[in-house]
Amino acid sequence: MNNQKKREYSTTKTARVPSQKPAETVAVEKPFVPLTRKGVLELRITALDEDGYGTARSEEGMTLRVGGALPGDVVLAGIDHVAGGTAFCHVKKLMQPSQLRSNNPPCRESADCFGCPLISMKYSEQKNWKRGMILAEMAKYPGLSGIVVHPLLSPDNLVHYRTTAKLTVAGKFSEPFIGIYRRASHDVYDLEQCPIHHPLIDKVVEAVRKGIKKGKVQVYNPQSKMGLLRYLVVRVSTYEKKAMVVFVTSKRSFNEIHHLGRFVQDLVPEVEIVVQNVNATEGNVIMGQKDFFLTKKLYLTERIGDVAFRISPRSFFQVNNSGANLIYNKVREWAGLTGSETVLDLYCGIGGIALFLAGSAKKVIGVEVVEEAVVDAVMNARINGIRNCQFEAGDVADLLDEMAGDKLPVDVAVLNPPRKGCDQNVLERVAALGPKSILYVSCSPQSLARDLDILGTLGYLCREIQPVDMFPQTVHVENVARLEQIR
Repeated sequence: MNNQKKREYSTTKTARVPSQKPAETVAVEKPFVPLTRKGVLELRITALDEDGYGTARSEEGMTLRVGGALPGDVVLAGIDHVAGGTAFCHVKKLMQPSQLRSNNPPCRESADCFGCPLISMKYSEQKNWKRGMILAEMAKYPGLSGIVVHPLLSPDNLVHYRTTAKLTVAGKFSEPFIGIYRRASHDVYDLEQCPIHHPLIDKVVEAVRKGIKKGKVQVYNPQSKMGLLRYLVVRVSTYEKKAMVVFVTSKRSFNEIHHLGRFVQDLVPEVEIVVQNVNATEGNVIMGQKDFFLTKKLYLTERIGDVAFRISPRSFFQVNNSGANLIYNKVREWAGLTGSETVLDLYCGIGGIALFLAGSAKKVIGVEVVEEAVVDAVMNARINGIRNCQFEAGDVADLLDEMAGDKLPVDVAVLNPPRKGCDQNVLERVAALGPKSILYVSCSPQSLARDLDILGTLGYLCREIQPVDMFPQTVHVENVARLEQIR
């Protein structure tokens, strides 16, 4: 295999040339052999990209991305497909392990599943890699030099921390697959015991698998558009130690889902809420707009710190409670509130940060585009007895314009946008309100660096960044950035 690899990648070789003169070596050109699907290469992995692929380069300059490989590994890599100048591969055999590898990783199937690309890496190395990724993004902008990037804060649990799972159901009722799509494919990887999921999620998944078989529940086929059960969503309250199960179906079919729900509750008594969500649309959106409750109880209650939250089937809520607690506390610490400030919380979701800050502020205004989230935020303020929070639903830029027109004084602004970050017009409108400080909570180092650079041109200097490892074993990292008004 080594000889084959060398013949494929070497463009020259040395050969003896018969002659009466002393022997000499000459270069002989070898035709270029392109990489093809199902080819096998021996590679030394040199780096890890932002998606968690181990990377190497061929002598012809092609990028090789190998799922399940770490820097320093020597692997036999199987080529899955080639696109442009990149070949996507998987590890067929680990020839020589990297020093970054854990001797006892939480999962032995990570290279096949690839849902947690870093799970085979020592945790200390995961933290170093994530911090290095943040520093590399900041270094792309000269105006961001001098920012202090602190070491990562870690949650209480490095495994079994995920309290929400949204899983695809595939196959047939006689052999159902419940899991996640493999990277860059429509193949569903069947999850039985996932080390990232809360253990109660695994119990529910196993019960649902048995229930599908017993009840002969028809599994939806996206090609034929036939079948019923499309997705399984499980949410767990660590505070109540209870679970909610949502069956996402292609149509309303009470009888089959009712019996499936009862079967799951019999096997897993912790399941107190069963919901059928109907999604008849095509595409990758999991949840539809209609919920049908099969139980009297309608919501879970979760707590982060001293704040209680009601969780409904389609509520957005952090999947790692300990990680969320770290973020919320860091925002509250850096806000430095004395009780006299007005705080603006943009992209507030169901009010997590706003409600955390309310006890130290004069007033908190939360803004969110998703109306259902605002309804949840209002309810969460009510059940916590918090009366100084006001929540508004609508386009963030439009609502900021209204605030500017009303000359609303803002002392502290909190930004917690989706992965794509903030539109520049939102950043400009926030700066125009003149808060003394801005706290930016980000799940993307790339969009965070871009937005911090823009805010620098608008008079706000980033002093420090606190990374939080909300999702151990994955490539994702959250950050809280502290900015001060400089003019």
